[in-house]
Amino acid sequence: MTDNRMGWKDLFDLKRKDINALHKTWFAFFLTFFVWFNMAPLVTTIVKQSGFTMEQFKILAICNVALTVPGRLLVGMISDRIGPRRTFSGVMVVMSIPALVFAFGTTYTQLLISRLLLSMVGTGFVVGIHMTSLWFKPRDIGFAQGVEAGLGNWGSSIAAIVLPFFALNIFGGIFGAENGWRVSLAISAIAMLAYGIFYWFAITDGPAGIVIHRTKKAAAIEVSTWMDMIGAIIWTIPVIGILAVLTWKIQGTGFMSPEAAGIAYFVIALIVLYQVIQIVRVNVPTLKMGVPKDDHYRFTDVACLCACYVATFGAELGVISMLPTFFQKSFNLSSQMAGLIGSVFAFLNFFSRALGGYISDRMPSRRWTMLAYLAGTSLTFYLMGLISPSWPLGLAVGVTLLCALFVTGGCGTTYALVPLIKRRITGQISGYVGAYGNVGAVLYLTVYTFVNDSQFFWFIAATGFATFVFCLFFLKEPKGAFAQEYQLSSVDKLLLATGEVKGK
Repeated sequence: MTDNRMGWKDLFDLKRKDINALHKTWFAFFLTFFVWFNMAPLVTTIVKQSGFTMEQFKILAICNVALTVPGRLLVGMISDRIGPRRTFSGVMVVMSIPALVFAFGTTYTQLLISRLLLSMVGTGFVVGIHMTSLWFKPRDIGFAQGVEAGLGNWGSSIAAIVLPFFALNIFGGIFGAENGWRVSLAISAIAMLAYGIFYWFAITDGPAGIVIHRTKKAAAIEVSTWMDMIGAIIWTIPVIGILAVLTWKIQGTGFMSPEAAGIAYFVIALIVLYQVIQIVRVNVPTLKMGVPKDDHYRFTDVACLCACYVATFGAELGVISMLPTFFQKSFNLSSQMAGLIGSVFAFLNFFSRALGGYISDRMPSRRWTMLAYLAGTSLTFYLMGLISPSWPLGLAVGVTLLCALFVTGGCGTTYALVPLIKRRITGQISGYVGAYGNVGAVLYLTVYTFVNDSQFFWFIAATGFATFVFCLFFLKEPKGAFAQEYQLSSVDKLLLATGEVKGK
């Protein structure tokens, strides 16, 4: 029997509308990540030219991720409400404004506020996942999601490579050393703005004839049972509550007074309470009437995917922040060589993340594929903790590469499952899972401040193993995981009949 599932060579068939949509979407994701991380490679240059201190830029680095976590949840809901095309275009156009303000900001307050707002650009990941899920069938979704996310994640790596060159060698020579970095950042913002406008007209929310459900309100995730509602409340609290950890870190650096921190904690608590109320308000009427059996989904499955993304993408973000320094200290390397080795996680993202999705599409079980990657992640991080200066450098690099393959591939196997849990709320589920990746990064980097390098790797290994056990007992294989079409529930069919769902 011929296997017609999507493969690597299909990526070059630009006559296919779904492949064309995939390339347009990963490039949109790429641009949002390019702009999101455009400050990091230019920090030393900006400090030198602006007169601000490195301590002040450490605060900006925290602000750069502060709103991404709750923002992914919010933007996922908006994407389910108005569709990923309009949402993604909106993210790119609106976020170009704080990006430009940061590029030409002259006071620290301008830089701080603009960078805080710009952290929302990291929500583009969620919308890209939603768009890809509308264009590809269940049997191909793992590979398609892996390609979209893998290539999109390269935005941060490419920014680190090209921005210093253009800022110092090109625009610095034309506009002066004090303005080279500003022009570089501004051009990246303008490119994202232009592509956001192009994306609005260049793509549709899925192919012609697809059934698309629009949620009535972007308020809270819908659930199927009373226990699921409790689970949704429990797993929503950390998404907003993690801002308290960021507040604590900023206060610890001396850039926030105890009084200001107290106000921030109070506001965060109010937001958490508001979101809990929204979950109850949205779901209680439906649960009282009863949700048809064929429209049920298990929020426990969403929780498992959230935990898996903590152990994979969260770990990736945590490790790439310290890996170059780790190799430089351990093996007495130059900063350039240590940086090259430390970049393996980012550069393997496309290949290994897409490979994880590719394998998930072809194995008998998506669940067991993800569990195998989790086990490999835990084991290889344990081996990372054993690395010492007595090791041959080649062996240490080999273990790091193997770990990167499992970690980034695990991201691919996780998102191969995301669109299969409950199709009409894919944006919200993607938002939860994506947000937990950043929750994991904050968790790991906070722990890193209290432990040494080996203990840090072993802590990640332990959380990976705990996640493996959790998913082993509580994650179920989705129905229709390899089907050619997504299944419609009785509620979907009713909404279609009443016109609340429209064929696209």
